Amino acid sequence: MTNILQNLNPEQLEAVTLPPVSDDGKAQSAMILAGAGSGKTKVLTTRIAWLIQTGQASPLGILAVTFTNKAAREMKERVGKLLSREEAKGLSVSTFHTFGLNLLRIELKHLPLKANFSILDADDCKRILMDLMQRDNLSGAESKELIAKAMKKISDWKNDLVIPEQAHSTCETPEDVQLAHLYQLYERNLRAYNAVDFDDLIVMPTRLLQENAEVRDKWQNRVRYLLVDEYQDTNTAQYTLVKLLVG
Repeated sequence: MTNILQNLNPEQLEAVTLPPVSDDGKAQSAMILAGAGSGKTKVLTTRIAWLIQTGQASPLGILAVTFTNKAAREMKERVGKLLSREEAKGLSVSTFHTFGLNLLRIELKHLPLKANFSILDADDCKRILMDLMQRDNLSGAESKELIAKAMKKISDWKNDLVIPEQAHSTCETPEDVQLAHLYQLYERNLRAYNAVDFDDLIVMPTRLLQENAEVRDKWQNRVRYLLVDEYQDTNTAQYTLVKLLVG
């Protein structure tokens, strides 16, 4: 235990060893604010090791999430240097999207998806939108600029947790109305194809936790300690997912 704490400065040590529960029995949380290269990831990974080695947490009850595969790999490697393989068994360190995908697979029976659903990449989504615009005789089906705008607008709606039926109420221009209509067609097509896009990997788990109390309770009990790298970069859906997981 001394070994993993000995190279921390006083502020890092305070963050790493913050008791999960206060003296009056309330859960405690912490936000670490520090500049680049000052050891935020070191604090996060050392806290994981400290929670496990002090017996305050089972690795099965810890979830650490970040934004890129590279960052997730680095976090896993750093934790691997602090813990033995046996100590780290069951620990979940991943991107938001990988966590969301795992949740969808586990909770498939509660979702409008079938087993072996597909995950569409940006090119797949672009082709679907082009086909929909041509099929619906919408102007601009050949416009790369309009397709790119449609993809961004639909992504923004999803990440703000705006469903197609609500999107129309946010429209300010005739083009927005066209894009809201396209969003509705696009979502129907994804479900018909038994497919999700990249945004759905966050949005669908978030909606499921919002709407299903049984599933929400299950995951709140499962995730006892949640650590978020680069927390300031969370969008509305990711932030809502974090809040739903911690209860």
